[in-house]
Amino acid sequence: MKILLTLALCAVSFLPVADVPQKAEDISPLLIGETIPDVSLQTIDGQSISLTKEVARQPTVLIFYRGGWCPYCNRQLAELRTLEPDLKKMGYQIIAISTDSPANLKSTLDKNELGFTLLSDADLTSAKAFGLAFKAPAAYSATLEKGSAGKNTEKLLPVPSVFLLSPQGIIKFEYINPNFKERIPGQLLKVAAETVRG
Repeated sequence: MKILLTLALCAVSFLPVADVPQKAEDISPLLIGETIPDVSLQTIDGQSISLTKEVARQPTVLIFYRGGWCPYCNRQLAELRTLEPDLKKMGYQIIAISTDSPANLKSTLDKNELGFTLLSDADLTSAKAFGLAFKAPAAYSATLEKGSAGKNTEKLLPVPSVFLLSPQGIIKFEYINPNFKERIPGQLLKVAAETVRG
């Protein structure tokens, strides 16, 4: 009997564990109507904050981007900067989350002259909780190591995404594209923000 139990336990230990997807196309993100998880992120000053507490303040445009090293992300952040006055008039705040360490976030904030909140998810706990994380190609290893200050030990990336959230943390709209070069057009984001606010 002990031998059977031992064999059964050994067999269970070799069962595949739910793992992070190998490709961006294989992610399973949260869906419209779902509530976001309460995850802890770091500010540019290294302080831990609760995402749900930040979102509870007002409707939120929540962005997941790859990092300040990504030219497509920097273009998206620059476009958000131009949209920010209109989004604020609609009652939204903008929060952008990346794999960057707090120190690297500060650099991105200064370089792009951004007025909205950047938060660090250097170990990708949040990206995993949102179902956005996937294994990065090996070519990104050094970049991710440096950008996250060594915290991205699994060498993951988030699929760039935009969520429009209610103060209760309910997803009202989302744009998720596994092709990191394709980002939501600013005009579409503005129309979506107006529509779901209403």
